[in-house]
Amino acid sequence: MSSFLTHRARVHDARLPLHRRHSALRTCLTVFAPYGLRATYHHLTLSARIPRHLRADPEALVRAVEELHEARVLWLARAEEYAAQRRAEKRSGRRAVPNPRPWWLRSPWDGPARAWYDDPLRHPPLLLTEYVRRQNALLDGAELPGCPACGNEGQPEPHSTGHGRVELCGRCAWAPAPCPCGRRHPSVSAAAYSWKAIWRRAHMGDDGMPNPHWPAGRR
Repeated sequence: MSSFLTHRARVHDARLPLHRRHSALRTCLTVFAPYGLRATYHHLTLSARIPRHLRADPEALVRAVEELHEARVLWLARAEEYAAQRRAEKRSGRRAVPNPRPWWLRSPWDGPARAWYDDPLRHPPLLLTEYVRRQNALLDGAELPGCPACGNEGQPEPHSTGHGRVELCGRCAWAPAPCPCGRRHPSVSAAAYSWKAIWRRAHMGDDGMPNPHWPAGRR
């Protein structure tokens, strides 16, 4: 498989057809997607203002891949530090993996960001670089106010899982603690959305602004 940087270069290549540059962006997301592939793509359509019809603003693809690239650079630096730390710990006889694991090693099924896989429209509104910096700071022991994912300081929303109750961030549905039943199940109800519609940016207009008519009641 080609590298992230190879596909980033293809997104920048104005000689390529727009659909190939768009596909290269998707391949970059298979390598690095802090909110999960679908939620991260949805986020980028909003932050980079990717229009429904790419020919209306081809440079939106460049803005999207550059936001992703900048966040990946931050993550790579922190991941390399963590790898060096773990090597030193193992040499000293401490082989147990710290708990909780670093944010990029957590299983999406078990992690507090599970909601973004079930409902990719409820990801944090932060730029990806802001999210990565926030997660790195928490990993380093910083005490940050509000939701660990997005910083929202509003009251959490109680949610029934069918086996118990969890509290979710009212803005991004981050769950600080798993369901007390200990079973694996979605933390939120699956959204009534179509991935094909999101991929085709039915939620965007050609002015780079969200389509207020899709879908009703969703952002």
